[in-house]
Amino acid sequence: MSSHEYVIAKIELGGHRFEILVNPDLAFKYKNGEKVNWDDLLVSDTVYRDARKGLKASPESVRKTFGTEDIKKIADIIIKQGELQLTAAQRRQLLEAKKRQIINYIAKNAVDPKTKLPIPVKRIENLFDELRISVDLNKSAEAQAVEAVKRIARVIPIKLARAIIRVVIPPEFSGRAYSELSRLGELKKTDWRNDGSLVAEIEIPAGAQNDVINEVNRLTKGRAQVQIKVVD
Repeated sequence: MSSHEYVIAKIELGGHRFEILVNPDLAFKYKNGEKVNWDDLLVSDTVYRDARKGLKASPESVRKTFGTEDIKKIADIIIKQGELQLTAAQRRQLLEAKKRQIINYIAKNAVDPKTKLPIPVKRIENLFDELRISVDLNKSAEAQAVEAVKRIARVIPIKLARAIIRVVIPPEFSGRAYSELSRLGELKKTDWRNDGSLVAEIEIPAGAQNDVINEVNRLTKGRAQVQIKVVD
C-alpha cells in the first residue's frame, strides 16, 4: 500500500503508545462527528506501538488500556481522543475554519472605541490578510482573537468590549419578548410597569448590538425603545 492511502492515528495512554492505520479522509470526517463506513476507515485491524517500524502493541497492553480487543472500539478512542496526521488539504481546511472562528469572535465582541460601533467582518478579514496574522490550530479562537485585536489596534481604533442594551417593550409584546430576551444576552435587570410594558437591560458582546437590536425590533414590530451603552 502506498503511503498516501493511509495516515497514522495515535494516542499515549497508561505509559504506552498505540497507533493504527486509517484512511485520512474518512478518519478526518469521523473525528469531526460524521458517520463513516468502518471497513473503509480502517486500513488494518492491527494496533501498533510503532507503525512505521511495523512494531505491534502487545495484546496485554491493549486489553489493559482499552478494556477490549474490539478494533472499532479501540479506533474510536484513538481517533477521537488522540492525534490524527493531517493531509495538507485537511490542514488548510482546519486553519481556514479556525481563522473564521477568530474573525467571527472579533466581529461579535469588538467595536470602534470612538464611535462605539461594530467593526465590519470584511474589514477584519482584510486586516488579517494585510497584517499576515497567523492562526494556530492548537490555541483557542478566543485567545487568538485577543492577540489579533492587539495587532489590529495598531492600524485602526478597535477594542474588545461589552454593551448594555436597555429596551422598553410595549405591553402587547412584553409577555412574548420576556422569554426571548434572555436568549439574546445576559438579562441584568427587568422592571414591569403598571401598564404591562417591560423595561429590561441585557448585557451582550458589543459587536453583536446590531443583531440584538434587529431581533428586538422584529419581536416588537419596531415599536420598542432601545438605548445602547458600550462598557469596557
